[in-house]
Amino acid sequence: MPDLVKIAWWGKHFGEEPPLIGSSEQGAGGIFFTGCYLRCVFCQNYQISQENFGKEYSVVELAQIMLDLQGQGAINIDLVTPTIWWKQIKESILLARSKGLTLPIVWNSNGYESLEILKEMVGLIDIYLPDFKYSNDELGFKYSGIKNYSSVADKAIREMYHQVGLFQEEKGIGKRGLIVRHMVLPGALENSCGVLEILRKIDSQIHIALMNQYYPLYNAKKYPEINCIVTEKEFDEVYNKLLDLGFVNGWVQGEKSQEVFVPDFNKANPFE
Repeated sequence: MPDLVKIAWWGKHFGEEPPLIGSSEQGAGGIFFTGCYLRCVFCQNYQISQENFGKEYSVVELAQIMLDLQGQGAINIDLVTPTIWWKQIKESILLARSKGLTLPIVWNSNGYESLEILKEMVGLIDIYLPDFKYSNDELGFKYSGIKNYSSVADKAIREMYHQVGLFQEEKGIGKRGLIVRHMVLPGALENSCGVLEILRKIDSQIHIALMNQYYPLYNAKKYPEINCIVTEKEFDEVYNKLLDLGFVNGWVQGEKSQEVFVPDFNKANPFE
């Protein structure tokens, strides 16, 4: 139904970059939407992106969820994989704002975005948080079923940058701007370096979150070359490339168990 949206989970979420979660009492106001038009074989959220896990809500109910998260002390409304539901989300934001929503809205997406949809969201989105997964379109097609990922993501991120500019925070809390995430894949160093080179052409001041949380989930076992974790040497090479290109803003994940980042949406709180 056109006035319904499917959501897998919502609540205070602490798995984002530091300025998007604040203190241990605050957190991002996470709303995890069901469905995705990418088919990533290694998706960590495959339960909701590929297996249709979730419950339907009306536009009015989604607006109330946003207001409830504000009431719980969240520091933003973090829309996770929102794109296919953009019409309902747009209506909900407008409704929630008319009822007192003042928090920044975060558009947390896979980076493969329609310019037309992004332009529909002008003035409604405060923080864009896209992935930039692939500079190598062969890998994009092999692992995510998309033939032209790099060019589409490049144009989309330029549009996001045009709308909100560089990332800004006040007293450690993100208020506006662009953060681009890139997760390093095993054996794909040229892909990662290519992503960084594309972003450098946009602006070397962009905040980048370089992610070391790849874990071979979902259908990754069918691809021997990525049925493993990223080695310390591989990640260090990508990090050094980031430094060589002159990036100075953002975050780099240190060594830790990648399994920590795997949610289970069968739980009341998937991240506990």
